[in-house]
Amino acid sequence: MQQVAMNLATEETSDWWEVEALYDLCFAPGRSALSSYRLREGIDPIAALCLTARDDNGILAGAVRNWPVRIGQWDAILLGPIAVHPTRQGEGVASLLMQRCLDLARADGWHRLMLVGDAPYYARFGFDRLADVIMPQPTNPDRVLGIALTPGAWDAVHGPVSRTDD
Repeated sequence: MQQVAMNLATEETSDWWEVEALYDLCFAPGRSALSSYRLREGIDPIAALCLTARDDNGILAGAVRNWPVRIGQWDAILLGPIAVHPTRQGEGVASLLMQRCLDLARADGWHRLMLVGDAPYYARFGFDRLADVIMPQPTNPDRVLGIALTPGAWDAVHGPVSRTDD
């Protein structure tokens, strides 16, 4: 993987349409029908953890958004979507975004972060399968992954993931 210099910044309101276009390009047209979107709908993302990656020309190379969720009595972050423009894949953009998210979340006092994704890819960041955390159907339970931002943060956490306004 070739790592390139990127300018990481908090997503601004003016970035919204460009980030949405990137998500449309990178994911299937029906992306908003996924179960994780039901947890996000009508909920504001965690603004400090919504990031863009731009090259030196200001061209959007990648983006990530993060959302608050609940698992029983416990708060967590639901990471995603994270996307990298197809012409920038393999340059380490997703890794930069992921690492910055994890660092910012720790600094902001969050204890746990989860996502739905490929375990072999996300294991390199420290993510493990969350066997006792249940995403809305039809999510494949093998793809429900989490990382403890503080020691033991997932130890007692179990149950269904719900919206923060439920």
